[in-house]
Amino acid sequence: MEPLIERGGQRVEEHAAFGERTTYRVGGRVRLLVTLSSVQDLDELGPLLDQCGLPMVILGNGSNLLVADGEVAALGVHLTGDFAGLSWLDEGDDVIVRAGAALDLPVCARRLAGEGIVGFEWAVGVPGTFGGAVAMNAGGHGSDMAASVIGASVWRDGAIQDVANHDLAFRYRASALGAGDLVTDVSLRLARGDARAAKERISEIVRWRRENQPGGANAGSVFQNPPGAHAGQLIEQAGCKGLRIGSAAVSEKHANFILVDAGGRAGDVFSLLEEVRKRVLESSGVTLQSEHRLIGFEARP
Repeated sequence: MEPLIERGGQRVEEHAAFGERTTYRVGGRVRLLVTLSSVQDLDELGPLLDQCGLPMVILGNGSNLLVADGEVAALGVHLTGDFAGLSWLDEGDDVIVRAGAALDLPVCARRLAGEGIVGFEWAVGVPGTFGGAVAMNAGGHGSDMAASVIGASVWRDGAIQDVANHDLAFRYRASALGAGDLVTDVSLRLARGDARAAKERISEIVRWRRENQPGGANAGSVFQNPPGAHAGQLIEQAGCKGLRIGSAAVSEKHANFILVDAGGRAGDVFSLLEEVRKRVLESSGVTLQSEHRLIGFEARP
């Protein structure tokens, strides 16, 4: 740990606020937070990340993270700077897009649509970054990352490796990437199309989300949809809509969202998540699986 702190300088923060950087905006600190702005930073500090002896937690926008209150013995890693780039190249009927792991999906979706590059409009509704989106095969509005990803560059075992789509082994809200794999950039295969139609599609998605999903401090869908069912419907049928524990409540607008009050506790969110899971099991016999990554909690998947 000490070599990383000494070598990292201002790029390494001890006892760093982490929960407040997530979209829940609650939760505690991590022992170390490392911010990397370039491949040079990664080349220099990457080997020390593996040697510091702490489990690594990668922070993009924090849109699927729930961090326990207090301090978690973990190493947070945040990419910025050069890792938020976007470029593309026309190759015949295809457009090959390269996006940095720190780039926001909604920003990318809007930029591509404006350039008449189509097939990624769905991602305007996913408030995450490319790194996390690949790791969990993020999706929505009829598509997901698996539909267009060619491959990803991933830091693992002390070097950046190119991992092809088939080796990513995408499945519903998951991939073959592990907790120690750090995505640096992602390649997509898209196509040219009608920019106006693409921008209209984006407007439709944004409008639908505003009408059907809550605002406020939340981390999107809490549970995965079970085969042949919708988590939100099962939660509502179990009588959990509006259920509150302390500072956390199940949304009245969409039951698969948990909202937390300003200044609330991550422990309340976790307790509510577990209570909802228990009631749905009792009501329907279905064990819901969390879409959240739970940091510092003893929890089932």
